[in-house]
Amino acid sequence: MIKAERGRQQVNMLEVQSVLKTYGSGEAAVHALKNVSFSVPKGEFVAVVGESGSGKSTLLNIVGALDTPTSGKVLIDGKDIFSMEDRNLTIFRRRNIGFIFQSFHLIPELTVEQNIIFPVLLDYQRPNEKHLEELLAVLNLKERRSHLPSQLSGGQQQRVAIGRALMTRPSLILADEPTGNLDSQNSSEVIALLKEASRKYEQTILMITHNRSIAQTADRVLQVSDGVLTDFGRCRE
Repeated sequence: MIKAERGRQQVNMLEVQSVLKTYGSGEAAVHALKNVSFSVPKGEFVAVVGESGSGKSTLLNIVGALDTPTSGKVLIDGKDIFSMEDRNLTIFRRRNIGFIFQSFHLIPELTVEQNIIFPVLLDYQRPNEKHLEELLAVLNLKERRSHLPSQLSGGQQQRVAIGRALMTRPSLILADEPTGNLDSQNSSEVIALLKEASRKYEQTILMITHNRSIAQTADRVLQVSDGVLTDFGRCRE
C-alpha cells in the first residue's frame, strides 16, 4: 500500500530520502550515492552538477526508476515509487516522468510529429491535437513536422526530444546533459525552452549538466561529489 502523506502545506513534487546506492560488496564495493536527501517543490528547475563518475547520473536514473537504490526512498507527487509493483511503476513512469537525453534517442523511421506523440501512443491514448500544435509552435518545429530525424540539425533533434518529453504533460522532467551535443547558441535555446515549459505547464525539472554557466540558469543548484550531495540553494537572477 502506498500511504499518501497528509497535512503538508506544500506537496513536494520530488522527495529523495536517505538514498544509498552500492555496487558490488565487501572490499570491492563502490558507494555511488551516500545517504542522499533533498526535495523539490512543484515547478522548480533544479540543476545537478558534478564531475564524471561523481554519482549524478546514478541519482537521475534512480529518480527516474531506471535503477533501484540499495536503500532509501524516492517519492514523486507523494507516491513511494519503489513500493509499486513493476507493471504499475512502468505505467506511472510513462505517465508522470519525461526523459530528455544527450543523444536524443529519436526513432529514425518516424517523422518529427510521430516521434513527439510516440509516448502517448505507447499508453494507448489519443494525442491531444491542441497540445501537439502548441508544442510544435513553441519548439519552432511546425515547418519540420513531416521531416525525419536525419533531415534535422542537432538542435532541431533535441527540440523534438523535448517535445516528446512534454507531450504527456509529465509532472517531472529528467534531463541528462540535454545540451551536451549542442553548440552554445542551441544550448541557450534548449535551456530557454525548458524554463518556459517549467513555467507554462508547472513542470518540475531535474537537469544534469557539467556546464556551470548552464547550471546557473536554473532556480537551484545541487552538486554531487563522490556520492555526496550538497545543496547550493537558489540562484540569483
